[in-house]
Amino acid sequence: MYDFDELNAFSNVMATGSLTRSAQAMGLAKSTLSRRISQLENRLDQPLLRRQANRLIPTEAGLLFHTYCQELLALAANSQEALAELKEEISGQLTLKVHTSLTRGWASEVINAFIQRYSHIELTLQTLDALPTSPDSHCVHVWLGELGECGLHQEPVGELHRGLYTSPTYRDGASLPQHPDELCQHDWVDLLGTTQGGLPLHHADKESFVFHPPRSRLRVDLAMLHMDAIARGQGIGVLSHWLVEQREHHHPGDLIACLPEWSPAAMPITLLYAYGHQPRRVHALLDFLRNSIPDEWKNQHANYLGHSLASKVAN
Repeated sequence: MYDFDELNAFSNVMATGSLTRSAQAMGLAKSTLSRRISQLENRLDQPLLRRQANRLIPTEAGLLFHTYCQELLALAANSQEALAELKEEISGQLTLKVHTSLTRGWASEVINAFIQRYSHIELTLQTLDALPTSPDSHCVHVWLGELGECGLHQEPVGELHRGLYTSPTYRDGASLPQHPDELCQHDWVDLLGTTQGGLPLHHADKESFVFHPPRSRLRVDLAMLHMDAIARGQGIGVLSHWLVEQREHHHPGDLIACLPEWSPAAMPITLLYAYGHQPRRVHALLDFLRNSIPDEWKNQHANYLGHSLASKVAN
């Protein structure tokens, strides 16, 4: 019979290659960790680790046993999850990965409410700037933008409508365009080249216009930095009406709509999660996220902030 404290000690040292780092990570004395590994080696009658320079590296037996060790630990974790579900308790570890554009204005408030609702959950929030490449049954993703096949279930939950924005500072120094074909005469602020392939702009009563932006002198990789640059008078760029509205609460008048009757296509928002059976904590998180979707994301025919800001252009 294996001792799972010994198995955890061995698995952790295999990951770090260091008794010191593993002891710190596990909150144990180094002597305690060393003793557990020695006890496991005695139990198996095989040396599992040997010292080379400043690292512990596995022996041939250690490499072989590590695979079985991981399976035993995973089986133990799964059994604990199954027992927890029998008690109808929402507990355990979760990871939520949210597109960078949605973290500060939405996700931070949602996760705070979630962990207050479920006191036995440990939640990790990470920013997401690229589509996931492999499924993880304990991870939920919130993606903004178009999707291809990524091996995960894709559940649409809304979309962000967008418009062209600039700042009063920029307007005061330049005559704002009256038609999209005049945009090429203005400074453009890009979000990591996302519009360089052409930006289709749509009008309710006119034919669509494809704007090919000039090379941007400033490119950023975060939506908040993109918005900051536009608000500081760097030029014109595409912003989400919803994100602009969030900024307006704290910095009113920083941004004004430009060509408000012309709009780029909305950006879809999608929940991504693994196919098949999900632990109860994942179901709880998914339901919580669905119930926390702002009405502005779901209402495709709302009067968005871009139209109300249009009047500020002339002021």
